[in-house]
Amino acid sequence: MDTSDLSGWTRGSRPDHLFRRFVFDSYAQTRRFLDDMQAVCDACGVTPQNVNFGTTYVNVTISAEGDSLSPADWEAARRIDALVRPASEATQP
Repeated sequence: MDTSDLSGWTRGSRPDHLFRRFVFDSYAQTRRFLDDMQAVCDACGVTPQNVNFGTTYVNVTISAEGDSLSPADWEAARRIDALVRPASEATQP
């Protein structure tokens, strides 16, 4: 699986998972991200196993339900990334 566009995520094992910390300038941005991330996860059918946040950060862990991450898990991570990337970067191949 090509993960080159997920450079901000860290992949771990036991279970197979992806982790990323997102940092924001204000609580309003954090809240908007959380709401948008929930919509992305609902659309992908993925429930992150761990989401914790403070005023200006969100930590997200997407864990495999089986032995390895599913295509839906990878797609959710890509879509979550797109929530914080500038539009010009998000549309580049």
